[in-house]
Amino acid sequence: MQEIGKSLIKIRLHRLKNKITGIVISLFCCGLISCAYAQQQDVRVQVFHDASSLSLKIRGTYEIIDSATLNSLRKGKVLKTTVTVYKDKILLAGAGFKARAMMIKTSSVDEVEINGRVFRGDIELIRHGALLDVINHIGLEDYVKGISVRETSHYWPSEILKAQAIVFRTYALYKMQERSKKDFDLTSDIYSQAYGGVSAERYRINSAVDETKGKVLAYQGKIFPAFYHATCAGHTERASLVWNIDLAPLKGVACAFCQGSPHFSWHYVVSLDEIKAQLVKAGYQLDSIEEIAISGRDESGRIIDLKFSSHKGVLTIPAKDFRNILGPNLIRSTNFSVSIDDTDAVFEGFGWGHGVGLCQWGGYFKAKEGYKFDAILQYYYPGAKISSDAAK
Repeated sequence: MQEIGKSLIKIRLHRLKNKITGIVISLFCCGLISCAYAQQQDVRVQVFHDASSLSLKIRGTYEIIDSATLNSLRKGKVLKTTVTVYKDKILLAGAGFKARAMMIKTSSVDEVEINGRVFRGDIELIRHGALLDVINHIGLEDYVKGISVRETSHYWPSEILKAQAIVFRTYALYKMQERSKKDFDLTSDIYSQAYGGVSAERYRINSAVDETKGKVLAYQGKIFPAFYHATCAGHTERASLVWNIDLAPLKGVACAFCQGSPHFSWHYVVSLDEIKAQLVKAGYQLDSIEEIAISGRDESGRIIDLKFSSHKGVLTIPAKDFRNILGPNLIRSTNFSVSIDDTDAVFEGFGWGHGVGLCQWGGYFKAKEGYKFDAILQYYYPGAKISSDAAK
């Protein structure tokens, strides 16, 4: 498992190289920035994107630091202000700061509120043009606590909660490696991991996170993207058919456990005109839709391509792209049949999500049958091992 530790060291080195200059030594000597700040292994979560203004409240003492130079820009106690951008400055509390990015550090946890949401850890404001991104720098374990209730239910059996905590932690660490040179590691929505900050924490989930602290999934000694989804409806998907990833733990397995899921089957009706409008908006050339045909299914039963016919010809679109264009909460999976009823398209489908990795509802029913968290993970990620090296 030494490769996991090496990967985490690389993350730290990349970030330190980008942020630490000779000025840091003098700041350390002055005691303005602690060594823990430079060494901490935080997850960087984009919690707001392209905001024209933000409501900021700080309940205790704080310090605002230039992210690039680590110069202290402002110190104070208690702050309630609107944050905006004017020309090349970030404006807050009646002052303008000519910095691309600023870090807000507070004296203790739970003291920063942005647009009504309370966050642990540090907050970074990043200016791009006239808009702002907000990045929450938060410890890994607190991050997992802040996403779990958005990705699962705190009423579920403790064994699936523990299994999911390990999966969420593993996925976060993988993204930290992959995006170590970027401004953030993950977003806070369904396209990454849904993160809600302090308000999303629940006691039973926090207990599951604490009981599995530092535990991750690894394959051949390395962290891998531990994908997951709500309901596979019979068979999880091979990752290489969705992304350019071909690993043994992500090749897909049969799953007879999620039949009781409320998302096992779904139904959606949408007008052909709406489908055409969405496809055109996405850049496809389409004048009308006369027929929609399925072109091939993979080993899990999911559709490979869709063919849209009109009097001018046939347009072929990968089913996974079509799902994202119409919306993954509407076309819930690529395992569906489709028919045309007058001016509407009628979709009858199975499962919810991309289908790769852990089937969460399958794991729920396995836990109800008495399976422990390690057995659940070994089933859905064959060949993967549970390691505790993430805590080192």
